[in-house]
Amino acid sequence: MENTFLPVSRRDMEERGLSRLDFVFISGDAYVDHPSFGPAILGRLLEAHGYSVGIIAQPDFRDPGSICVFGEPRLAFLVSSGNMDSMVNHYTVAKKKRHTDAFSPGGEMGKRPDRAVIVYGNLIRRTYKKTPVILGGLEASLRRFAHYDYWSDKVHRSILLDSGADLIGYGMGEHTLIEIADALSSGIPVSDITFIRGTVYKTRNPENVYDAVTLPSLDEVSTDRRAYAESFRIQYENTDPFQAKTLIEPCAGKLCVVQNPPALPLTQTELDDVYALPYARTWHPMYNGKGGIPAISEIKFSITANRGCFGGCNFCALTFHQGRIMQARSKASIVEEARSMTEDPDFKGYIHDIGGPTANFRNPACRKQLKSGACRNRQCLTPKPCKNLIADHREYLDILRTVRSLPKVKKVFIRSGIRFDYILEDPDRTFLRELCEHHISGQLRVAPEHVSDRVLAMMGKPENNVYESFVREFEKINKRTGREQYLVPYLMSSHPGSTLDDAIRLAEYLHEKQIRPDQVQDFYPTPGTVSTCMYYTGLNPLTMEKVFVTKNPHEKALQRALTQYWMPENYDLVKEALIKAHREDLIGFDKKCLIKPRKIGQKKAPQKRNENTRETGKKNAPQKRRENTRELGNKKAPQKGRPR
Repeated sequence: MENTFLPVSRRDMEERGLSRLDFVFISGDAYVDHPSFGPAILGRLLEAHGYSVGIIAQPDFRDPGSICVFGEPRLAFLVSSGNMDSMVNHYTVAKKKRHTDAFSPGGEMGKRPDRAVIVYGNLIRRTYKKTPVILGGLEASLRRFAHYDYWSDKVHRSILLDSGADLIGYGMGEHTLIEIADALSSGIPVSDITFIRGTVYKTRNPENVYDAVTLPSLDEVSTDRRAYAESFRIQYENTDPFQAKTLIEPCAGKLCVVQNPPALPLTQTELDDVYALPYARTWHPMYNGKGGIPAISEIKFSITANRGCFGGCNFCALTFHQGRIMQARSKASIVEEARSMTEDPDFKGYIHDIGGPTANFRNPACRKQLKSGACRNRQCLTPKPCKNLIADHREYLDILRTVRSLPKVKKVFIRSGIRFDYILEDPDRTFLRELCEHHISGQLRVAPEHVSDRVLAMMGKPENNVYESFVREFEKINKRTGREQYLVPYLMSSHPGSTLDDAIRLAEYLHEKQIRPDQVQDFYPTPGTVSTCMYYTGLNPLTMEKVFVTKNPHEKALQRALTQYWMPENYDLVKEALIKAHREDLIGFDKKCLIKPRKIGQKKAPQKRNENTRETGKKNAPQKRRENTRELGNKKAPQKGRPR
């Protein structure tokens, strides 16, 4: 048997001539050996550094024996919930159970537990009391300190303590994991590994931690919302690897959780090397009988070109996970991956994406970031673009042109997020013109999110007039080229700061512009975002100003219904909202009215069940339904085209 994949069984291990593995990776996802999946990248990277690795994908969390497939590893267990947070994977924003899991065989739900990292960590500890357990991935990374948990509506302590693990490797883990592996292999006890960037550890001797900033204690942030906001602000200001301090969070007695500064960004050569590792680029054949892993369809013919984001959206966890410093692969690396795709028997001529968290970000936002890091107290694009911002699409354009000229390539799409405000900052409109001519097919998804400038400021998004300027540029180019193409706006309801009046203003705007948005989402409070801190505390942690927050499910439903006011099933909610806001002037037959008075005896429209966090309904474009969880900041998640 050819060892195309990493070992998944003792037989695989023995066929490689191994009696014991150095590392065993426990993952909440099925095993897909593709560089969009964290265990695949880290497993291949460890292998390239001479370590042996086995994968236990989706172990039976009810059976302690399920993590004993390979026996005890020589160095450590590595634990991740998978590409998605397990709670977001399982529940809609309304806290209702989802029915499918794209990261499981055949899309089957229930293959991983809620709070998977904690469950897996404790499962290991039942059998292996002393073996090092190291957490990584999105779920662990964003819960490294005390954090607000939306699903239980309370503050939870660091996941390091609840999981029984020894270390967390937070953020993008390549540098961190290899340093941990080398330290363990050299004989250093895991309890003494307190010096590696990108790690979180626990200690009872905080006085020995050098040059650290002490956060409010677990007890304080659990009982005082202002203290929680203050703690979050300090954490947020220490996410840049060039400027961050070591942080200490006192927990109970002398026990403390300590976070070292983030790992340094990968160089272009290092990032190229990561994507050149010998991936099988598909799911393990043990899933063939169930039809494989649905998530692969999103990324099999997509290319991850960059990581990091300086966009600064407050509802996004990228700052806490990937960071604000852009890291990009070389043109040669990207073109070589594209060329190899064209040799795949399933390739039909279409590359679905060349992008990342934000497709049109390729280089650091300014020259200062290359040596000093991202600014602590200001953003690159909001509230106004920084004067030091360098908006330049030439290198990205060169890559797109080269890839679309390859033999067998018919079309190269861009499905990752596009920052329209960044496009406008580039005085050369060549990228926008070629985007319209070559890289979209009738529709371009963009994310204005709202029209109220006050709400947009809470979101960390540009003012609405910026989006309006982009719309004019987009329409001008399409008119010049004779193309009939549309913008598909993504919108968000119930974000902190959004009142019922703001929601009505958004509905009026949509009505005036004759827009029926393809996607609408309720704000989903997930760990690691400024917006979630606002939701829990009622304070903007960056300014400590009070923020209006809608938490009542019915009030949230009113705001959501207004964004799709034309749908019959939303009629009663829209009418209630308009009456509550004393906007009965919008109920009638005038052209400005959102709804008409219902005739006497007219029956209500049947309610349609939809578990998606975003619903469809665009006026001038083909309809698509899909589940969109808005899990931003995903460590190695397949790029699903969510505009930034």
